[in-house]
Amino acid sequence: MMNVVYMVPLFLFLIVGLFFLIVALLQWLWNITIPELFGLKSVTYWQAFRLLVIAYILFGGGTVFLR
Repeated sequence: MMNVVYMVPLFLFLIVGLFFLIVALLQWLWNITIPELFGLKSVTYWQAFRLLVIAYILFGGGTVFLR
C-alpha cells in the first residue's frame, strides 16, 4: 500500500495532466469545426488554454472538469 506522502504528488500530477489533455482536446475540436463553419482562424495550444481559463471564470468553473 502506498504512503499518502507519495499519493498526493501523484494525484496532483494526474490532475495537471488531465487539464493539459482537455486543452489539447479543445484545440483539436475547435480546429476541425469552427474554421470550416464560421471561417474563423485555427487556435494554438496556448490560445485553447486561455479559452478554457476564460470559460472557467465566466461559467462558474470546475463543473466542466469535476462532473
